[in-house]
Amino acid sequence: MKATYYKHILDFKRPSGTSRGILMQKETWFIHIVSGEKQGIGECGILRGLSIDDVPEYEEQLRWTCENIELGKDQLLEKLMEFPSIQFGVEQAFLSLNSEFPYELFPSAFTKGTAAISINGLIWMGDEQFMKHQIKEKLTAGFSCIKMKIGAIDFDTEIRLLKSIRKEYSVNDIELRVDANGAFTPENALEKLKRLAELELHSIEQPIKQGQFAEMAQLCERTPLPIAFDEELIGVFHLEEKKKIIETIQPQYIILKPSLVGGYKGSNEWISIAENNQVGWWITSALESNIGLNAIAQWAYTLNNHLPQGLGTGSLYTNNFNSPLRIEKGALQYDNNKLWEVPYIQ
Repeated sequence: MKATYYKHILDFKRPSGTSRGILMQKETWFIHIVSGEKQGIGECGILRGLSIDDVPEYEEQLRWTCENIELGKDQLLEKLMEFPSIQFGVEQAFLSLNSEFPYELFPSAFTKGTAAISINGLIWMGDEQFMKHQIKEKLTAGFSCIKMKIGAIDFDTEIRLLKSIRKEYSVNDIELRVDANGAFTPENALEKLKRLAELELHSIEQPIKQGQFAEMAQLCERTPLPIAFDEELIGVFHLEEKKKIIETIQPQYIILKPSLVGGYKGSNEWISIAENNQVGWWITSALESNIGLNAIAQWAYTLNNHLPQGLGTGSLYTNNFNSPLRIEKGALQYDNNKLWEVPYIQ
């Protein structure tokens, strides 16, 4: 068994705004395993500036992983504890290697093309006109759940945008989620949550920056709007630590990005803890290519979570890999009439 790794730069179709700035490109890495006639591939989807494993020795760790691939999945996951994106790439690559088809990691009605996954339509940050244009596009495309990133432009403008949606579409027509990416402060967050709650939103992601446990716990206790957090989960490796965070903060939801929290294994731990504490959850991709998106989507389908998932990132890039994944009427589908085209695997 031999393994190699590859770097791939994904180019955005148009600059994509986040609370951390404008994204033009997204770096990602792949682990490719060959064993006899079989091949497997997995994506290590690092997010610079957010992933806990965004460290100078990242590529060195990838090289070590490939050189020691004979250790097998379980031992590698243990040794890669502080590199969650590589953990996820390893999990995918071994599943791919041991599957009948390298891209069918979790055979199901989804991979057969007879079932779809409801997803939210993502509205990127930008000026008012750009955001209005995106909202109109998503509604025309048949999305029943829209997630809007807020915190980059004036809050009153964002409230006005949300009001304009609510004026035309009731809570029964469109589910609205917002993601603040930590843009509020502990001092102003509650007041802003009250204003947002008037618009009958589903939830808000990460209203204040992660790591402020006491402030977040107080906010979750007093909020008029359900709070979901994802960044709060980053860099938490051990089970007891995970339990402490959920039991201390008691959020209404957690959002799991496998590339950021240790793949399937890390995510499943969080899900188990959340359910034991009556905390809701859903799965979100983290700007992976279609390789990683496919691995997340197939797994997410098997979890039978009927909330809209955050899996609509595959169409953002000009140089993504051709795949059977497609979005239709606000749902992610698998079209078996389309073939995979990935240069790293034959």
